[in-house]
Amino acid sequence: MDFEKLDVWKRSARLSADIYKALHGLNDRGFKDQITRAGLSIPCNIAEGMSRRTARDKIHFLLIAKGSCAELRTQAYIGVDIGYLAGDTGQHWIQETRDIAAMLSGLINRLKQDASG
Repeated sequence: MDFEKLDVWKRSARLSADIYKALHGLNDRGFKDQITRAGLSIPCNIAEGMSRRTARDKIHFLLIAKGSCAELRTQAYIGVDIGYLAGDTGQHWIQETRDIAAMLSGLINRLKQDASG
């Protein structure tokens, strides 16, 4: 399965690019670095996982991507609260991380089913 064909990868890559664009001028390098890394981690771990041979390896990296969704969602909440992100931008990113995490859960469940039977 080519990761480039997965909607979850496409959406997470687009989200990562949006994060970089939105925070381009932010001077707080600590926050900027952390949130961009979390966003970038999602599509990168999907790509790495789906390039692995076994279902177990694939699932391992997809779970890391799912964890990065939670990290990014937390940072979006904080970014809105401290005024680094506009409310609508933060809410969009929060919803995207929820949707992407749900898509990852579905993919993980499918891989588990395929591996067991």
